[in-house]
Amino acid sequence: MRVLGVDPGLTRCGVGVVEGVAGRPLTMLGVGVVRTPADAELGQRLVAVEQGIEQWLDEYRPELVAVERVFSQHNVSTVMGTAQASAVAMLCAARRGIPVALHTPSEVKAAVTGSGRADKAQVGAMVTRLLRLSAPPKPADAADALALAICHIWRAPTLNRLQQAVALHTSKGRTG
Repeated sequence: MRVLGVDPGLTRCGVGVVEGVAGRPLTMLGVGVVRTPADAELGQRLVAVEQGIEQWLDEYRPELVAVERVFSQHNVSTVMGTAQASAVAMLCAARRGIPVALHTPSEVKAAVTGSGRADKAQVGAMVTRLLRLSAPPKPADAADALALAICHIWRAPTLNRLQQAVALHTSKGRTG
């Protein structure tokens, strides 16, 4: 499975591609950040995020896009920009028919480090170790994007079984 992880943000949108399956060593195919100038008009920044995501989709052809689920923060303007960048990533994937999975920050931290309260340094250290990298990806947004992809690859088999069970239960309810 090849997953593009997206850590949404307007100034720095982390992106990272990981390939592999649960229970086997994973491989990083690419990591980076889509940047936009903080003084640019919002529409221009969103277009820049879209163009950056589209380039990553063109180059790496992921089977799935894993995006960090936006949660409420104290700073409303920060959460709005994050939500807008998140929507752009989901739109780019949907336009191509690529499934999108959303994962909360604590879910990603727990999957990668074993603790939903891990700090950025711990996440970066574990991403470095899991992907056998020489150093943690910089900035932290890039490491977070890889962590999202890792989280999804590891959780996908369980999520698929849950979805199949729900679908089976729902279909039995309609026919029974």
